[in-house]
Amino acid sequence: MSDAAGLALLQTALEAFDAMREAQAIVREHGPCVKDRYGILRANPATVIVRDARAQFMRALKDLNFDLEPLRAPGRPLRGV
Repeated sequence: MSDAAGLALLQTALEAFDAMREAQAIVREHGPCVKDRYGILRANPATVIVRDARAQFMRALKDLNFDLEPLRAPGRPLRGV
């Protein structure tokens, strides 16, 4: 990959991946739900960052034509093999 557009997409993918990992660490530390100032349980705002960054990462990979699906033979899987 040597063109400017491809490099920009790759940079976008990597920045989104970094943001996703940072937000995932916050969710691991504080949990998927947190209490607001009134003590009411709410979704951790970092979960939105995880979701959006993952979508941006996957979109950038798709735009780069990276195939994330494992190769499989067409048809039904064989049983007992």
